[in-house]
Amino acid sequence: MTRLQQSLGLVGFLLVCVLLSHEVAAEEKPALEEERSTRLRVGLVLGGGGARGAAHIGVLKELERLRVPVDAIAGTSMGAIIGGLYATGVNADELEQLVGSLDWSAALSDEPSRASLSFRRKQDEREFPMGLELGLRGKELLLPKGVIQGQKLDLLLRELTLHASHISDFDDLPIPYRAIASDIVAGEAVVLDGGDLSMAIRASMSVPAVFAPVRVDGRLLVDGGLIGNLPVDVMRTMGVDIIIAVDVEFPLYKSEELSSVLTISEQMLTILIRRETLRQIETLSESDVLIRPELGLYASANFADIAETIEPGRQAVIQKTERLQKLSLPEAEWEPYLAQRKLSLNENEKLAFVRVKHDGKLAPEVLESRLSVHAGDEINAELLAQNANRLYGLELYQHVGYRLLNEEGGTGVEYQAVAKSWGPNFLNFGVSLEDDFEGSTGFNLSARMTRAGLNKLGAEWRSDLQLGTDPAFLTEFYQPLSFDSRVFVAPRLEVRQSNLNVFTMSDRVARYRVSESTLSLDLGRELGTVGEFRTGIYRGVGEARVKVGDPALGNFDFDRGGVFARLRIDSVDNSNFPTEGILADITWNLSRPGLGADFKFDTIEGEYSQTWSAGKNSLQLGLSYATTLSSDNTVQDFFPMGGFLRLSGIARGEISGPHSALTRLVFYRRVSDTTGGLFETPVFIGFSAEAGNAWQLREDISFSSMQLNGSLFAGLDSYFGPIYLAAGFGEGGDTNFYLNIGSPPR
Repeated sequence: MTRLQQSLGLVGFLLVCVLLSHEVAAEEKPALEEERSTRLRVGLVLGGGGARGAAHIGVLKELERLRVPVDAIAGTSMGAIIGGLYATGVNADELEQLVGSLDWSAALSDEPSRASLSFRRKQDEREFPMGLELGLRGKELLLPKGVIQGQKLDLLLRELTLHASHISDFDDLPIPYRAIASDIVAGEAVVLDGGDLSMAIRASMSVPAVFAPVRVDGRLLVDGGLIGNLPVDVMRTMGVDIIIAVDVEFPLYKSEELSSVLTISEQMLTILIRRETLRQIETLSESDVLIRPELGLYASANFADIAETIEPGRQAVIQKTERLQKLSLPEAEWEPYLAQRKLSLNENEKLAFVRVKHDGKLAPEVLESRLSVHAGDEINAELLAQNANRLYGLELYQHVGYRLLNEEGGTGVEYQAVAKSWGPNFLNFGVSLEDDFEGSTGFNLSARMTRAGLNKLGAEWRSDLQLGTDPAFLTEFYQPLSFDSRVFVAPRLEVRQSNLNVFTMSDRVARYRVSESTLSLDLGRELGTVGEFRTGIYRGVGEARVKVGDPALGNFDFDRGGVFARLRIDSVDNSNFPTEGILADITWNLSRPGLGADFKFDTIEGEYSQTWSAGKNSLQLGLSYATTLSSDNTVQDFFPMGGFLRLSGIARGEISGPHSALTRLVFYRRVSDTTGGLFETPVFIGFSAEAGNAWQLREDISFSSMQLNGSLFAGLDSYFGPIYLAAGFGEGGDTNFYLNIGSPPR
């Protein structure tokens, strides 16, 4: 046999194999694919409408009851969320359970859980509670690109679509899918047909100014509703025969309802969006089906009652039953259709690698040291999200997400951290006010500038300025000494003024204005995210001037110098109105003439509180003790008492001394029922029982000499921090009334 004959024989053999393989493939082709080729293909278009879009779930429930198959989905905004999840195999009942159980107020916010914040960020949040952060670059103040960066929403979407994370072509999903977004730069619609599914959904619902834009393939994307809120034209390109379009847009207000600037502005936006929607609807043919649930004036932002829109969606489909029944599958074909929609993640698969990608100055080792997930761990959405929040808790990034990637036959996770566009210098603000309505008022405005990520180890330069009753300036350079950021050195300078009352027995005899400046060098260690231990050496000078009282008491200057040790613990879940956790602060200060001090003495100061909760009720136990060892005469080191929750029946700082103690029991109940709202403001009512005093001599300390006080209060967890309106009661009928705004009482 010649070589040519051998070659021809081989080619013939290969050709036969190819033909046979095609025959086998044809035989193995699911019967469902053959059925699809004979029946009409149905495309579902789900429009945007915020919380109104949950009506899509009712539509899907009724379509499933009628056994109407869906062969393609295109969605915008909330329609992109519902449609995207449905396309991955999540059924209507599962979607209904999801929207009914979800804490929307948490999902539609950026505020990380306090448990995931680093201890330094917990300090920022407690000391500067105002919910405003600005960037500073040169002389320019910078704002975030959206009120909400979408951190929690992104992690939620990623968890819900994790089983489809390996699919990058949306035609390969159980139901082919398209998400519609708007290019905010070019002003045109963008059809997302592949890539990162959760990011495509996230981009489609990024309402401008509310949510930060999403960058996908170099384009800056926002809510698709601006240009294509009901993308019928997109569905036309997906090869379907019949379109079911669901319109959930907010209706136009009537003349009598246009009564404010807000409603007129809403009307203007609705008109602009509605014009394109009507154009899309006009392209529907007689064989297509338009569904408009009766939602009335249900607000697009009313996520608290979102489940109420599901039934109107179902009822709107019932009205179209006669037409839709023509599309129904026989019962024998319905189960195979549902079976092919199932898509699951191999839960036993292990992570082949874990890495962090970011665009900041920090060394990757610094970020990786924060992670608790490692190569070899099981793929678990909750664990992956927790670790993303650990990095987000550094508050250096506007967004921290993750992706599962297939590389060299293994699946790993890549965390992606995007630096804040308004960084790296950040301004935080605080306001505090305490007014007893009898002339005793303390008011302070404060600001903190943090220059973050100064080097690969994560150094920060923090500077505070406070103006008002207690003016102060503090600057600190915080330098971690290792990649894990646990051990640090922190030189600092502090300058402050405060009022201090001095009393003899129960009579106040003077009020001093104390001014002091202190320079210190601290060495410390972070205790995970819950605490910090510091020790250091300090040197300072000060003066005390009589402002109220007998001038004969005299003014005096003083020098400070010594060493200190301080332990702080913060594990509370909310710095303003905690429901659980511990807050502790213990300081031992050793004043020594050899280090520049006027006197040799030690002070010990400690505060501890713990909170427990049951339902909406919370109980907090607080203990405070401060004492001076070997000296009773250093007025500048006296410990003040009085004010709300620090003996509420007497005025702020009304008594002070070298020794003080306080115990209190505080009960409060959350009475607001706005959980699930987009902009909720929790309201509380409560009372306190307090016992304590300040003493001049140690031997005077006794239970019998403690004053009994209490309070009744209403509280608000506001944008500016906690707000209290309280009435304080003391022994002998003493009363005080308080308006307290700002930092939580200690």
